[in-house]
Parts: sequence; C-alpha cells; structure tokens
Amino acid sequence: MKRIMLIGPSQCGKTSLTQCMRGEALHYQKTQAIVWSPTTIDTPGEYLENRCLYSALLASACEADIIALVLNADAPWSPFSPGFTGPMNRPVIGLVTKADLASPQRISLVESWLVQAGAQKVFFTSALENTGVDEMFIFLNAKESSCLTK
Repeated sequence: MKRIMLIGPSQCGKTSLTQCMRGEALHYQKTQAIVWSPTTIDTPGEYLENRCLYSALLASACEADIIALVLNADAPWSPFSPGFTGPMNRPVIGLVTKADLASPQRISLVESWLVQAGAQKVFFTSALENTGVDEMFIFLNAKESSCLTK
C-alpha cells in the first residue's frame, strides 16, 4: 500500500481514518505531533491551522506517496487555500469524512473545496459507519494511480 499523509484541521477525523486503515477499534486520541507509520503519516490539525508550521508539512510530504486532504462533511469553511498542495509535489486525493453527518449539497461544497486545494480524486468516508474506506483502500493498493498525474 502507498504511504498516505493525512492533512486536515483538528477534529476532522484524520486519526480515526488512520485507526480504521490499521484495523484498530476507533477511540479518541489527540494527535500532538506527526505520527509516522509504514502506511500513514498522521499530522496534527494545528500544523494546518498555524502557517508557521507549514514547513513541517512540506518536509513530511517528501516521505509520502500520496497526500490526502481531509475535511469533515459538515465543515463550516475550508482551511485549504486554492492550490494548497502545489509545493508538495505529490499526487493528492481528498477525503470527505463524517459523510453521514451532512446533506448532499454540503458534501458537494466540501468536495469542491478539496478540488480547489489540489485534490485530483475525492473519496467520501464515514469511519463510524465504515463506508468509503474500502474504495480508498482499493485506490491506495493499486499499482498505478492513473488518475493522479504528479
């Protein structure tokens, strides 16, 4: 499986996705620093929320095969600026988490924010209901991510 780096605001579900990907039971765990594993790089939301920490995101991105921008479906706004992932020079996917909590219109808006930030493909997930995760696994396990051009 490709190593995926999860970037998103606090409380958007990055760590829950990581636990789901590892087959662990879901439990709340505040990520205080970048957590490295063979298949994931889980970043604290504060690294996105504080521009002075962007350099840590950029440096860590070098160790990832794919960048995942993570945003919960009921997010009131996007912390990602248009073209946010350009300097990372890695393929980018978007992950809309907590898809069970929002209307289709809201999910569509969140999807558009992720695409503007650089996501070339967007997955809709719910760690609670374990939906959308299988599609993401299939994508991450594919030999070539043909839809991603970077």
